[in-house]
Amino acid sequence: RAEAQDVIESHFAKGSDGQGVLLEQFLAGREASFIVMTDGERILPFPASNDYKRIFDNDEGPNTGGMGTVSPTAHLSPQLESRIVDEVIRPVLQELKRRDIPFVGFLYAGLMISPSNEVQVIEFNARLGDPETQVILRRWQGNLARTLYGLASGGELPPQEHSEDKAAVCIVLASHGYPQSSRKGDVISGVAEAESLGNVVVFHAGTAEQEGKLVTAGGRVLGVTAIGETVQEARLKAYEAVERITFDGLQYRSDIACNQE
Repeated sequence: RAEAQDVIESHFAKGSDGQGVLLEQFLAGREASFIVMTDGERILPFPASNDYKRIFDNDEGPNTGGMGTVSPTAHLSPQLESRIVDEVIRPVLQELKRRDIPFVGFLYAGLMISPSNEVQVIEFNARLGDPETQVILRRWQGNLARTLYGLASGGELPPQEHSEDKAAVCIVLASHGYPQSSRKGDVISGVAEAESLGNVVVFHAGTAEQEGKLVTAGGRVLGVTAIGETVQEARLKAYEAVERITFDGLQYRSDIACNQE
């Protein structure tokens, strides 16, 4: 509240040029990403995940597209996930069908979970998330291409096919200056060494090839993703892999998934 008051006073002290201030409700709690696949009626939930938006440790600094993610997330129990399907996802699909615009595909609900487990919707997206997809697909045991083809051609959704006894953690490596600006052209090394650890996949994002070398192309560069029997095991494996990758200006958070167990 004090920070908001300071910003408002500063805004009007400088002269607002007729521009007002929009006040929004502050939502306390923890964010969660909940993604489902649907044919408009049937719903296939993907494993829930927790995205880390701020650029620096301890959720400090400006917002980004996402600096890491973990699945499963400690603050979404199976019971709460069932509630989200029944109270958030299903009503939206039913309303879309009622309006004669049935939705088929991925529906992504960005949620805030309050300390008392109240669920509040921040946003909806008609897509998968980034970097949520990296951990979701590392736990996915089905044939994704076949599932998507079946969905597009009117086939039935498969049963849930994710591994309950596996966890996944993704650490995003960003370029120098991100998110305010992004430097390009820094040579990247160590990707193969990182993936040689086993149970590690390095997803490319802001990368390019220049004179036969892998270089940064700005923004979020790589998503180093590991799976393990527990969140802690996956986290340690992911950071071990991160230590093998280098490029000038590399930045990443050191606290991804540290609050999950």
